[in-house]
Amino acid sequence: MKVFRSKKTLQDYIERQKEMGKKIGFAPTMGSLHEGHLSLYTQASKENDLVISSVFVNPTQFNNPSDLEKYPRDFNRDIKILEKAGNVDAVYLPEIVDLYPDGLKSKGYDFDGLENEMEGKFRSGHFDGVGTVVEELLLQVKPDNAYFGEKDYQQLLIIEKLTEKLKLPVKIHGVPIFREKSGLAMSSRNERLTPEQRESSKVIHETLIKVNDWFRIITIPEINKRIKDIFDDQRGMMLEYFVIADEKTLKETDFFYKGHDYRAFIVVFVNDIRLIDNMHLD
Repeated sequence: MKVFRSKKTLQDYIERQKEMGKKIGFAPTMGSLHEGHLSLYTQASKENDLVISSVFVNPTQFNNPSDLEKYPRDFNRDIKILEKAGNVDAVYLPEIVDLYPDGLKSKGYDFDGLENEMEGKFRSGHFDGVGTVVEELLLQVKPDNAYFGEKDYQQLLIIEKLTEKLKLPVKIHGVPIFREKSGLAMSSRNERLTPEQRESSKVIHETLIKVNDWFRIITIPEINKRIKDIFDDQRGMMLEYFVIADEKTLKETDFFYKGHDYRAFIVVFVNDIRLIDNMHLD
């Protein structure tokens, strides 16, 4: 597996691969890799001739400086994990100047309102930071296909909107959430949980399963009340938000309309660790 630490060496490599007609699959990450990340490369390796990863902790998408400071970083560990996976051909470890040549600031984007729902209400400017770094990475790597996990479902829709508006020649693929045995959605932040917190956090996924059953038989206001009651009873947990929203617009709904697809979204703090999850409602 090749390791590139500068924009120029990466682009020289990409140019050679393109000249040979290679189809490129790409999945950017912020490191602290786990099985959820590796599932992106498993899918990419089935659909492309060449698979590229990147590892970059993007400062502009963090609203809380403490969260950025605590975010785990171990590039050597990540490289070893990718090498062991065996289906990644190259990894890009850019410096800040490679992605922010004009200084560490985000561009402003209009994602047709997707950026104002859910996470956008709680993390001002977050999706401008995401858009800025993803746009630059896609322009540098020039992939045919790019892969993003459905755990960050709102981010996935925003990246689809980004490539549509900028007319970038890349197809965006969503990859299903990879879960721990308990059902807890895989996340780099899980590494900060104590064994007891990890065990208790399985209630997040268990609650979504209940919602998938409830939504056929009771109203959304009643579901919302039940969710609040569940997390009011959890020690060391605080529900930040729970939303049932249209899968395309991400608009919160208080009623199930025929012909629309819906998804339940939940964000819970376990002490100071922010965990997110979602589930398509069948």
